[in-house]
Amino acid sequence: MNQELLKKIEADSLRKEPLNFSVGDTVKVHVRVVEGD
Repeated sequence: MNQELLKKIEADSLRKEPLNFSVGDTVKVHVRVVEGD
């Protein structure tokens, strides 16, 4: 049941159409890196 719920939430948050960008465009990516065990 948890897996089904996660898939439903994930599907609701995804974009319907991909973004349009071309070669040479600048894209910002936000990632948090956590180091250690």
